[in-house]
Amino acid sequence: MGMDAFLRLGYHGAGLKAILDQACVPKGSFYNYFESKEDFASAAIHHYADCISALLERALDAHDSPIAGLRAFFQGQAESFEQSGFSGGCLIANLGGELDDSNTCRKALQETSSAYLDALSAVVAAAQAVGEIRSDVAAAELASLLSDAWEGAVIRMKIEQSMAPLDGVLSRILDGFFQP
Repeated sequence: MGMDAFLRLGYHGAGLKAILDQACVPKGSFYNYFESKEDFASAAIHHYADCISALLERALDAHDSPIAGLRAFFQGQAESFEQSGFSGGCLIANLGGELDDSNTCRKALQETSSAYLDALSAVVAAAQAVGEIRSDVAAAELASLLSDAWEGAVIRMKIEQSMAPLDGVLSRILDGFFQP
């Protein structure tokens, strides 16, 4: 529940009482598990990252090639954004812009962002190994470029209320710059 509230309203916009009321959890029970809203946000960040990781794994498992799995993963994200009316986006990116004053959350954001980039790098390296992606640029650098371009496109998608930025990134990166 908190993850959804943080995604829709941001950390500062999602009050603890509203989160607890939505989840039907008494305040005392909350404090049995978390010391603060900040600790809860850290757990929500890690949970969100685990969900994204599982989506990436499922997309890769469902396809014969790394590039096809990567494309399916990002297209699945795009479809989810479109179904939500172009709202939400990436919790890690959203909170990253909002929680620069929280060491606890910044640590969680750094850990999850690093793990995500490592996972993307592994997929890119696998695609490089089978000749699907250019190999003259390091896999980690290409993964970082893809992630950064995607997150920028998500922001534009929300502003423009259009899938065009997301489609453009996939086309220009996967079908263009990444080609061997």
